[in-house]
Amino acid sequence: MDRWIAAELGPALRRSTDRPLAVDLGYGAAPWTAVELLGRLRRVRADVRLFGVEIDQERVAAALPYEGPGLGFVRGGFELPLPVPGDGRPLLVRAANVLRQYPEDGVPAAWARLRGRLAPGGLLVEGTCDEIGRRHAWVALDATGPVSLTLAARLASLATPSDLAERLPKALIHRNVPGEPVHALLGDLDRAWASAAPYAPFGPRQRWLRAVALLAADWPVAGRRARWRLGELTVPWSAVAPRGGPLAGAPQGAGFRAG
Repeated sequence: MDRWIAAELGPALRRSTDRPLAVDLGYGAAPWTAVELLGRLRRVRADVRLFGVEIDQERVAAALPYEGPGLGFVRGGFELPLPVPGDGRPLLVRAANVLRQYPEDGVPAAWARLRGRLAPGGLLVEGTCDEIGRRHAWVALDATGPVSLTLAARLASLATPSDLAERLPKALIHRNVPGEPVHALLGDLDRAWASAAPYAPFGPRQRWLRAVALLAADWPVAGRRARWRLGELTVPWSAVAPRGGPLAGAPQGAGFRAG
């Protein structure tokens, strides 16, 4: 997820005339995800500042010893109470494994509140991963709404692509049923994976590359082959948006880079 964020947000980070600000919302019991995200972003822009935000004061207290130049931890929630001068709007908000605790009908309001805190050109990345970070799925949102869905995996750990279904973000995890676009996407990806079986002797990466290429014949797959090689698959939100329910009419962003 961090690698994708750095690539997707890289141009905005470089263009920013102010010192860029990022947020790791709900970093958890230990601050490692915030530390790692800052390290990844600083490969793009060395003066990035990052705040880890947690609702649990004990978790904030446990993280304070890891504070340093450009890295801080504060107590808060979706309001993002960042102790910085000016309006304190971040260019990035990452919320991993946060909304999975909420009902599906609570997602639009959470998205809207977080998007409202973004700096111009900013990105909200909200999704879910497994405990050791080998399977991920996330939605990217800009100021206008959801833009894309990305599935990502350490390919050697993947038996079939639909194994990623259990990590779909809250907006989609209950929509993996017949008749819903995300169910169709995962089904077609599994079929492409099966068709790419002759590439298996060359390793899971080559099989994945072939499967994504086959899928791209029928789905609007984004990005270049270099991104696919990393075990990623990104499609526009419009291709997988739920049919009916609180997210069916969610506004969609203007688009995402094809890099």
